[in-house]
Amino acid sequence: MKNTGVCPKCGGKDILRIFGAITDRSDGNRPPVAVSGISVPRAHRYVCCICGYSEEWIDPKDLPALKKEFGRP
Repeated sequence: MKNTGVCPKCGGKDILRIFGAITDRSDGNRPPVAVSGISVPRAHRYVCCICGYSEEWIDPKDLPALKKEFGRP
């Protein structure tokens, strides 16, 4: 959905993007992963307004920290 703008489940094109945010409260729109105790990676959610299917994508700028913390041995 992120790249195509089309729901892979129903083919709908009414896609809503919910921006991930880092806050001091648990808002349910972030993965439960702390990176080195510094921050939580942002996850943007894409929701199909036709069928309700959703996907989460980690903000690309957070990927190096995730790879460093959880990369292959």
